[in-house]
Amino acid sequence: MMNDDHPESDPELEAQLILLAASNHNLEALRTLLRTGSANVQDLDTGYTPLHSAIAACEASPALSPVVSTVPRENDVQSDGHVTSGNDKSERANKNGPEATAGGIRNGGIATSDEKGDCRRPELEAAEQTVRLLLQNGAIWNDLDKNNETPGCLAKRLGVSQLYHIMVDAGVRAEMLLSRLDGYELLLDAEDGEDGEDGEDGEDGEDGEDGEEEQKQVGGLEPNTTAAESDLSANSTGLDQITETEHNDKAQTAMTQATLPDVNSEDYLRSNLTFTTESLFDEDKNGVMMAWETGIMERTAELLAPVRGLRVLNIGHGMGIIDRFFQERSPSAHHIIEAHPAVLEQMKKSNWAGKVGVTVHAGKWQDVVPQLIEEGTLFDAIYFDTFAEDYKVLHTFFEDSVLGLLDHDGKWGFFNGLGADRQICYDVYTKVVEIDLLEAGYDVDWETIVVPDLDRTRQWEGIKRPYWQLPIYRLPVCTFIGRDHLNSLALV
Repeated sequence: MMNDDHPESDPELEAQLILLAASNHNLEALRTLLRTGSANVQDLDTGYTPLHSAIAACEASPALSPVVSTVPRENDVQSDGHVTSGNDKSERANKNGPEATAGGIRNGGIATSDEKGDCRRPELEAAEQTVRLLLQNGAIWNDLDKNNETPGCLAKRLGVSQLYHIMVDAGVRAEMLLSRLDGYELLLDAEDGEDGEDGEDGEDGEDGEDGEEEQKQVGGLEPNTTAAESDLSANSTGLDQITETEHNDKAQTAMTQATLPDVNSEDYLRSNLTFTTESLFDEDKNGVMMAWETGIMERTAELLAPVRGLRVLNIGHGMGIIDRFFQERSPSAHHIIEAHPAVLEQMKKSNWAGKVGVTVHAGKWQDVVPQLIEEGTLFDAIYFDTFAEDYKVLHTFFEDSVLGLLDHDGKWGFFNGLGADRQICYDVYTKVVEIDLLEAGYDVDWETIVVPDLDRTRQWEGIKRPYWQLPIYRLPVCTFIGRDHLNSLALV
């Protein structure tokens, strides 16, 4: 029997009250409402979540400090078209004093506003506290509104850097937690398989093995996993009122959106490819590689193989752009791993195997690399750029394989296209991969390269889905941690 003193609440009214409290940055009211309500309710008209509402309320605050632009300023661009690295900028700021920005003065990486902005500082602090409170109560960092914007996208568009960086950090925490939980699931599945094998009933063992194999095929996250599904598992307080079905059409998890292409590896390897002077794409019009990447590949080759005569390994030939630049550097050994039959046929026509020092390995890197490691073949430079494989595959490569392939003072890199169709996803995955690299024993330096306006040059005509939508590319160069220290000791 229901107590009359506590009548059943109206979910629609409760949702509107939560959105209103978030918009007003009313922390006291919001805490009370979140005791029984969800931090993931959405407005039916705008698709706003409480996070969107809290951030959108800052739109009428033009004096708030802007997001530090990811588009390089003119004086950051060097004569060769590259951009000074983040470390270079920090050193310049320290030497030359505060750095001017569109919103005032930036010193030590913190943007400050004019006197009018300082007067509104309490408003921004209230917005920050509201956003943090919502995240603590399970708010989804990458849920989409009807304008196809995450809360972080909205913060960036409105120029509220503090809120944008909070959302980036929330994304990093969520994705790191999900990856760890996924690892535990794989471990538990393996243990279940072992229990089944040791048990009296042989069928139990078989079921355990099948479950483990299914995990391997899925790659930890279902291809259609949504932001709601992924973040609810990581952050849910048990109070969520939005169902998975309601979220399915509104948001994709950054893991899926950032790293899973429209085709899996096996389908890709069976597909027909089309080669043009400007692009390489499969039969479903998925872009595999395009000529606009040439500047990125040239600079990558320069950084990974700075001198002639090095031993080089490239995994994923594609259009052969980076392999041509490696060849220009006269490597003493140049190994190429390629799995697609059509690319291998194209390489045969171009006589790649006949070039000086070149060894072509036909097959998947997962099969070829163990053979190279067993043979004790080492390299000074390694580049990884496969297609239709997600971030988990890259993570497996640098966690398990690079150690056995790379010489102690060598360098390696990869095509950094993780989340490149949305700025906040790219920023999140830059941090995620940096953390994972550090845990695996690698330092990483980033160089920023300006990407041309691909829409203006109509690069995506005929391509199913643009895989790059950002103005800059962060080029990674990875080395073993402590390499510079070891080299300095060797010189003593």
